[in-house]
Amino acid sequence: MQFTSFLDDGRLTVALTGEIDHHCAKNYIQSIAGKIEAYTPEVCILDFQDVTFVDSSGIAVVINALRAMAQIEGKLMITGICEQPMRVFRASGIDKLVEIKEAVS
Repeated sequence: MQFTSFLDDGRLTVALTGEIDHHCAKNYIQSIAGKIEAYTPEVCILDFQDVTFVDSSGIAVVINALRAMAQIEGKLMITGICEQPMRVFRASGIDKLVEIKEAVS
């Protein structure tokens, strides 16, 4: 599990990498929640540009970030998402709950 994050003008960006599966999801959930709690951003952006695979554990990462942002009345967005994760998110209905901007091929 690797990610970088930065806060700019009330917007927290968390850039995720690699595969998001059951091996790393719990750590991502805890780390993202910690960043949201520490910075209380108006908007949290999960950048999936360098994510190559997502399974149902990736859905849990997004749902938990969504809940954390809802608690502080903030907004969650997903950017840079490629084809495989997008298929998983569409099948789960996440795309109806979170604004998603797909990667430009």
